[in-house]
Amino acid sequence: MRTSLSLRSLRSPRRPRLWFEILLIAVSYWLYSLVRNAVPEQKAAALRNADWIWSFEHTLGLAFEETVNQAVNSVTWLIVSMNYYYATLHFVVTIGVLVWLFRRHPGRYAATRLVLFATTAVALLGYYVFPLAPPRLMNGGGFIDTVMLHQTWGSMASGDLKHMSNQYAAMPSMHIGWSLWCGLTVCALAAAPWARILGALYPVATLVVIVATANHFWLDAVGGMACLAFGLAVSCAWYGVMPHRLPKRVQLPGASRLRALRRPPARAPGPTAPAGPDAEAVGAGPGKPGRSGD
Repeated sequence: MRTSLSLRSLRSPRRPRLWFEILLIAVSYWLYSLVRNAVPEQKAAALRNADWIWSFEHTLGLAFEETVNQAVNSVTWLIVSMNYYYATLHFVVTIGVLVWLFRRHPGRYAATRLVLFATTAVALLGYYVFPLAPPRLMNGGGFIDTVMLHQTWGSMASGDLKHMSNQYAAMPSMHIGWSLWCGLTVCALAAAPWARILGALYPVATLVVIVATANHFWLDAVGGMACLAFGLAVSCAWYGVMPHRLPKRVQLPGASRLRALRRPPARAPGPTAPAGPDAEAVGAGPGKPGRSGD
């Protein structure tokens, strides 16, 4: 019974602590980057897998990435904007949603954060099992590395920063996994209609960006969605409910008892007269006959 109570306590939402969350996110991202970059690049296997993905998409009749890449690249201001979008919003929006959850939905924060962490953790397995070159690194392809061409810092895997990141970890796409996590969270919890609309559009815009910049195949996005589904399953299994169905606020221990002590005692109900013909005699003591009813 003691073990059961301890487990139940661990599974109960708690009020997040700022210092702990900052430390946890920093250490977790450091470990994620360390493990992701420590996975062997396996260049030959990654290029073979890219050729297979590209061939499979042609079989499906959905090999549109090259067309999108070249079309968007012809509009300089647009592709440059997408390069910076790819480099920055992936982190800025995700951190922004975490801060918003922490401040406005503390009761749902831990469960929603668990979704993000489990999604990211299972992605590491994908990088190890299925190394994949992004379209811009394919041999003999018509894809354009938009970061290299326009000299923007839109990717850790291009230019001078390419040696700091595993270039062959394109499957699954965490740009999609994280952006979809952000979008679903905002759509489920935001009160303002404009915020829900932006939340719904954000992963769609991210999909266009990762394809237009030739950083991912659209099937990489499917992999990111699968990772997010796994993260949701882990959170639901642990907390027993979808994160957005948890209470918005965390009730502090003893708060309900304190409210009960402060509540004024309820008055006892007075005696009620019984129904029936003898009701007129109720309350009539010796020498005090009841009313006759007139």
